[in-house]
Amino acid sequence: MENESTGQPNTVSASSAPELGGARGLPTAPAPAEAESSPRVWGTSLIHLGGLWKFGMRFFRALSRPPYEFKEIIRQLNVIGFRSLSLVSVVGVVIGAVLTMQSRPVMIKFGAEAFIPAMVAISVMRELSPVLISVILGGRVGAGIGAELGSMRASEQIDAMDVAALDPYKYLVFTRVVACMIALPLLCIYADFLALIGSWIVERVEAGMSVNLFVNSVVSSVEFSDYLPGVAKTIFFGFTIGVVGCYEGYNSTGGTEGVGKSATDAAVTSSLLIILLDVLFVKLTLMIWPP
Repeated sequence: MENESTGQPNTVSASSAPELGGARGLPTAPAPAEAESSPRVWGTSLIHLGGLWKFGMRFFRALSRPPYEFKEIIRQLNVIGFRSLSLVSVVGVVIGAVLTMQSRPVMIKFGAEAFIPAMVAISVMRELSPVLISVILGGRVGAGIGAELGSMRASEQIDAMDVAALDPYKYLVFTRVVACMIALPLLCIYADFLALIGSWIVERVEAGMSVNLFVNSVVSSVEFSDYLPGVAKTIFFGFTIGVVGCYEGYNSTGGTEGVGKSATDAAVTSSLLIILLDVLFVKLTLMIWPP
């Protein structure tokens, strides 16, 4: 093709021509980023766990050094505990109702229909209620704490507390961890009660069971060793949720983008640690109170 002004053919330099790949002239795809090696991933995870452990141990040092921010602890109890009641209420009733509906056909098949209230009560108190409530609140509370402290780190509010000679760990972290350790057992007890109500509703509709018969069946079957371990381990689950959420938010980096990452990491890490810790607590329970 000729240039109209000069009559000379147009030429395209190699530097201005688009980069073509292959014989068909298709654009060359960018090379994929190299995947991190397994040793590097494991090393990063171990460093993260080490930092989380060290961060959690600072809680006990703060516990031994009064004064304490009781007003902030009460405010966090309202945020963490009271505002979770609606969620825990729905989950508690559903746990009891679904467990009863699922187990009822099997229990009838073996002629053990009368043991349904006792089976539901023991299953809920020992395992289902503590773990499910803790995992659900690990997502809600852990992500909320991570996002809140992450935004404070991004806006340099935590740095301002350091400059003002205030202890941000004592005010921001200690209070939230204590609130989690208090609120979670109370919410677990509340969920246990609602789960039994949900189970009774199903039994009332399906078999016409009275309240007195249901309560007598539960009371005569449940022992102290069935109830105490489930409530006790929620204290440690609450500690885990509080420490993980505060750690991710307190050490957030990357501005506003890091806030979202802190919230996600807090929810995922706390839920995973709760499940792993539950395995340990089940083993300890069976050793202390053998069946």
